[in-house]
Amino acid sequence: MATRHFVLLLARDEGRMEGQRRRLGITTSRKVGNAVVRNRVKRRVREWFRRSRSSIAAGSELLVIARPAATDLATREVGAVLDEMLHTTRRGNA
Repeated sequence: MATRHFVLLLARDEGRMEGQRRRLGITTSRKVGNAVVRNRVKRRVREWFRRSRSSIAAGSELLVIARPAATDLATREVGAVLDEMLHTTRRGNA
């Protein structure tokens, strides 16, 4: 799933269902901004993941690729965009 802010890839790792484990990978290129800006975007994505962990299926692996437009989003907006993307991705896989 892709928007102008993020690309979200979701995979279920059936072979590695170690308890209720969920994993997150975040990628931000230099196109997003300097190190301070990239780290801010990554912190906001990690905060969303921390808060949304219970709504993500066990054994899920998420990869979030930040695009330059992600720097325009506040923390709550990052969460709203990623929640919508996750919901759309799950609906498409069902």
